[in-house]
Amino acid sequence: MDRFSSTTLLPDDLTVQLTIIWEQIKAPLIVPLLRIAIFLCLLMSIMLFIERVYMGIVIILVKFFGKKPEKRYKWESLKDDVELGNSSYPMVLVQIPMYNEKEVYQLSIGAACGLSWPSDRIIVQVLDDSTDPIIRNLVSMECQRWASKGINIKYEIRDNRNGYKAGALKEGLKHQYVKQCDYVAIFDADFQPEPDFLWRTIPFLVHNPELGLVQARWKYVNADECLMTRMQEMSLDYHFAVEQEVGSSTYAFFGFNGTAGVWRIAAIDEAGGWKDRTTVEDMDLAVRASLKGWKFLYLSSLKVKNELPSTFKAYRYQQHRWSCGPANLFRKMFTEIIRNRKVSLWKKIHVIYSFFFVRKVVAHIVTFVFYCIVLPATVLVPEVEVPKWGAVYIPSIITLLNAVGTPRSFHLIIFWILFENVMSLHRTKATFVGLLEAGRVNEWIVTEKLGDAFKIKSAIKAFKKPRFRFGDRLHLLELATGAYLFFCGCYDIAFGKNHYFLYLFIQAFAFFIMGFGHVGTFVPNS
Repeated sequence: MDRFSSTTLLPDDLTVQLTIIWEQIKAPLIVPLLRIAIFLCLLMSIMLFIERVYMGIVIILVKFFGKKPEKRYKWESLKDDVELGNSSYPMVLVQIPMYNEKEVYQLSIGAACGLSWPSDRIIVQVLDDSTDPIIRNLVSMECQRWASKGINIKYEIRDNRNGYKAGALKEGLKHQYVKQCDYVAIFDADFQPEPDFLWRTIPFLVHNPELGLVQARWKYVNADECLMTRMQEMSLDYHFAVEQEVGSSTYAFFGFNGTAGVWRIAAIDEAGGWKDRTTVEDMDLAVRASLKGWKFLYLSSLKVKNELPSTFKAYRYQQHRWSCGPANLFRKMFTEIIRNRKVSLWKKIHVIYSFFFVRKVVAHIVTFVFYCIVLPATVLVPEVEVPKWGAVYIPSIITLLNAVGTPRSFHLIIFWILFENVMSLHRTKATFVGLLEAGRVNEWIVTEKLGDAFKIKSAIKAFKKPRFRFGDRLHLLELATGAYLFFCGCYDIAFGKNHYFLYLFIQAFAFFIMGFGHVGTFVPNS
């Protein structure tokens, strides 16, 4: 017993031992590594800052001095031809890929069948990969119902899900009746285009043979559902109001959003068709078509209604796919872009550096590593300091520039910062998975959709029967990061000189909130 006691460290002794070890490794190891990390993070911050300021300047010039799409490209409304009749209008295919979309299949099919276009010059193609036989039967019956009204609608199914959405779209274009079509409009299962969608997009493609794609903007039917959907709206509005607009106005290139767009089928064929090598088949096609010389047009004035993920679980899966896919595509296409001879050097630089590296890699990594790991670590290592311009001024300007896309939510900017910092954890992880082509690189989980009619019912059901599932509601990565930030905050109060403790505690609280899976009801939607 005495021997055991003599070899056992008391808590105070353990603290002393850990302190001694920390002091011994801090100067020769921790300090140099932290300084290197700060240098790299500041470099990435500057890159992101320059990119955001550049796009801000371009968007101002576009808004005040830029020509409208109708002025930059030839546009004339399509008119009837007495001799040719409806055959003067191009044949349009409308594709609706779906997978077990019980809540929204009627909305999307109804909206597609309601598109205003000569009835004999349009084909609605429902590509149903549903594995649930009940849902598949419901979708089939809905197609039959519209067919009985005279709509030329085709219900297509596969005996496998190879390639997921890309595989479905690729198979859809192989049918014989598609050979007569010139253009294909694509809408995900929760998208509801207005009746005049084709009248506003097809003329651009008809009169401008160099255009391969016309992309519309997204409009969210459930943006006010909760704080999480408001935060998503802020992030996506910046993407559409700034990134897509700048790409369209300056380079005639941007990433296809996978839906709410119209493609020239010849451009798809020349680019090599749909490929399932990444989880961002839409971006893959857009890059390949751009390297073939095709131009893209973005119409910010044309908005298509759709639904934002309203659960944290669904949003996390979506963000993993949206972050992992571009990074993996960057890895696969880097050499191909460099060797391409059909586009200018300036466009190559834009695609590689701006479109991929800064926006799809640097933006995710610097947000998490710098603001959630490195900056808090300087509290524990007072010998290393971060210049105020890097810790305060640059991130503040970047944040303000991101917020301009959604003026109505400007008062929620603090919540948006906290939300984006937490989500940067998953985006950074997914980015490295894509770059290293590891683990979940090809994971495809369809984003859950509730549909307008089911939202109130689902909310009432969730309120009456709260259920706790460890795997669904406890997220250990968020909780661990929150604990790290909380510890750094406590250390800053006790021993630090940086005075970051308020930021650290607030950010730790945000990680804890999302770690316990309560982000959906974190703050009312007012």
